[in-house]
Parts: sequence; C-alpha cells; structure tokens
Amino acid sequence: MQNHFGGVNVVISPTSKTIINLFDIEPEIIKDEITGKERTVVSVENKVEDVTQGLLTMARGSTGSTEVNELTKQIISESVLEEYVSLGINNTVESLYENPRNGGINLGQDYLGKTKKPMPTIGSWYKRICRKAQENENPDYRFHYSYLVKVMKQYVREQHGQMAYFDGQSTFELLDGVPFINLDISQLEERFARPLAQQILLSWVWEKYVKKNSEDKTKAAKKRVLVDEAWMMLPLPEAVDFLNTMARRARKRNVSLAVISQKFQDFYEKPEAQAVLTSSETKLFLAQDKSEIEYLKEVFKLSEGEAGFLVTCGRGEGLLKVGGDSAILSIQPTNKEFEFVETNLNKQIAMERAKREQQ
Repeated sequence: MQNHFGGVNVVISPTSKTIINLFDIEPEIIKDEITGKERTVVSVENKVEDVTQGLLTMARGSTGSTEVNELTKQIISESVLEEYVSLGINNTVESLYENPRNGGINLGQDYLGKTKKPMPTIGSWYKRICRKAQENENPDYRFHYSYLVKVMKQYVREQHGQMAYFDGQSTFELLDGVPFINLDISQLEERFARPLAQQILLSWVWEKYVKKNSEDKTKAAKKRVLVDEAWMMLPLPEAVDFLNTMARRARKRNVSLAVISQKFQDFYEKPEAQAVLTSSETKLFLAQDKSEIEYLKEVFKLSEGEAGFLVTCGRGEGLLKVGGDSAILSIQPTNKEFEFVETNLNKQIAMERAKREQQ
C-alpha cells in the first residue's frame, strides 16, 4: 500500500539493517495552561517510564515470567535514568546536543549547526546492569540483578542476542513530509517478538512523530497512527498500558489513533484494554461471527438491530458509529482502490497482468 501512496516501507527483522532505538528522546512543545504560551521542553521523566515499560516486557519474555516484580522495575528504572544522566541529558533542549553553548541557532525544536548526542542503547544499559550487579551488596536485589543479566543478553548485539534488532543508534527517522510510513514487523516471530516490537515501535512513534505536534490544536497538523492486529499486544501488560496512554496523549495533540483488530474477544477478556476502543469517537464494525456478537453488544451498547445486521451483512458492508449516531455502509471500491488493499498474491499478479495487457 505504501508504494501506491508514495510512502516508505521500513522492515524490522533479525536480518534487517534498520535499527529503532528504544532510548531515543526528542523535545516536545507544551502549552502553558495558565498563560497559553508554548515552550519547548524535554521530558526525561516520561521517557524513563516509557523505556522502563519496554524493558520490563523484554525481561518477562515470552513466558510472562512472574519473577519480574516491583524490585525489578526499580532496578531497571534507576539504571535507565542513570544512562541519560551520564550523557548530561536533562529537561532542557540544549542537553540533547554537543557543546550547546558554543554557537548554534535555536529554531523551535531544531538547533542548526549542532550535533545531536548519541543516545543510550539497550547495549549500554545492559553493561550498566552488569556493573551494578557486580557492585551490588544488597541481598534483596541480588536475584533481580542476576535475572536481568541472564535474560536481557538476548537483546544485546555484543552478546550476539537473537533479538538484538532494537539495540543500537537509530538508522531511520520519521519524516513529516512522507504521506505514509509502514513499519513492517511481519518477519518477526508471532507469539512474542511481534507484539514486543509493536510496543517498542509505538513508543518510538510517539517520540518521533506524535509529540512533535503542538498541544495547541489550531497549530497542530492532522496526523494518524494505525495499529494493525492490535490484539497481539494484549498478553503484554506494559504494552496494553502504553496503548491506553498513547490514546490519551495523541488526542491532546490532534493525532488520531486507529486500532485495527479481527479478534474482539481478546479485548473483551482484557477490561483494561477496552478503554482504548470504547473511548474512540469513531468505530467501524464489519461482518462479525455469531460467537463474538454478544461481546460487542455489551461493550459498545449495540442495539438488537445493529447486532443482527453485523452477523448477516455481506462483504463490503459494515456499521459506522460516530458518537451516538449510527449508519449502515456499503463499501464498493473501484478497481484502482483494490490495487491498494489487495493482499492475495495471485490476485495481485492477475491485476498486474491485466494492466500490462491494456497497455
């Protein structure tokens, strides 16, 4: 699809050269609620929490280890903060750049003529954890340090970790001028690696894309973030928490979060994840299986008529709800539009052949 819209496809995989650094931190424009004036700041505290959430998911791993608790989180969080402090990064924009006082022109978020500091990485954080584990004399922390040293090496390049594709300085930037950017994680293992990637990429998209919008909606550009197959994140508690946080944060900056999923029952069984869906102003329901319609009726307060329509409607038909209003849709894409959305490889080949024959 991104090719049709003049967009970019970025592949994240064990063999890809693309690196997305979880530790990347950017300035943001906030609006003073009292004066109404805008100012540019760096929120290290919020970033430490976001990184900690991602590292906690990594530490729990595919088994959802119960060994990870509040002490583990404290160790991770303190070490993440130390990573930023060691580079002199604080809540000022100047701290993100080398030699900030010697020249340079401040133009909002950009410092012309300045070189941005290399960011901390999972690898540098892991080295810090290893040092602190050796220095630790607190018996209450001993197990947690040992656990992190053993488990987290799989995410570190220097340790030849099999899941080290998020370790290193970012090699890709989200450019505002590009109409469509697809972050492709389809080559990752589905059960854990893919939902972990969804969580990390959501955090990175927030940092690089969403929070660059002003909190003043009269100045903020209209932006949209689409999360496909969102149900995959639901087994990861930190991922669900960030999805909820992202929905609240994005709305404040004139950015809409579109959550796409084919498995509603998974959301139903996770009440903490339902807030993302129920708080959405616009909802589009396509044909539903009878086994799930009762869940939809309960959560979205569908009428008997609406529920009955969703279990009998045909392909291309759906129910659109905006606020308290509902409308039945019949979607009839043109041949050109089908080219954008067709995923069946045989049909794609047939369409390409037909186009060549017409020429």
